[in-house]
Amino acid sequence: MDIAELADAAWALTGGGRGRTVLGIAGPPGAGKSTLATALVDRIERRHGEAAAGYLPLDGFHLSNRQLECLGLTARKGSAPSFDVWGYEALLRRVHEDTGRDIYVPDYDRTLHEPVAARHLLRPDTRLVVTEGNYLACVAPGWSEARRLMAEVWYVETPDAVRDARLVERQLAGGRDAAGARAWVDGNDHPNGEWVKEFRAQCDRIIPELDLTGTGRD
Repeated sequence: MDIAELADAAWALTGGGRGRTVLGIAGPPGAGKSTLATALVDRIERRHGEAAAGYLPLDGFHLSNRQLECLGLTARKGSAPSFDVWGYEALLRRVHEDTGRDIYVPDYDRTLHEPVAARHLLRPDTRLVVTEGNYLACVAPGWSEARRLMAEVWYVETPDAVRDARLVERQLAGGRDAAGARAWVDGNDHPNGEWVKEFRAQCDRIIPELDLTGTGRD
């Protein structure tokens, strides 16, 4: 299945209704979730009109570095406890309930290494909201409540070796040296990914690795 077919399947979830529908994209770190999510939004907007779809990344709900330090989670940034899951769930509820107003959506800035407010915008006429993040299919307090607000969750399945190379490159680009990048991926990204994999069967569709070069963010 290519991106055009996936975009059609995603749009079909709206059922032609006037409310908003939320599609979740899950998968372990480095699987390509944000690339797929933004490619879907772009394809749907080109076919169904500007603002027909919108993007809502879980990464916007990273706790700040200051809060991580207070909680002793600095070395586990990106793990499930390092997110404001209830804030994420509350925004998903607002997506469904507050359909007459603009909704501003936070994101994560990999240059600042901090969450940033209001990077994305959902319009009142946005019909499909594509949200993505590692833990969307996980069964745990907060994550389960957020999952119930999604029509479907799709799982992006990418070979571990491909993910590993991406994750090391991400850490190098973020300023770590080679040893530091390797240690972070092995000690943090890898165990996070193994937990995410446990909930693969909870997802409605498995998406094998796609060639989406040039269609969205990495």
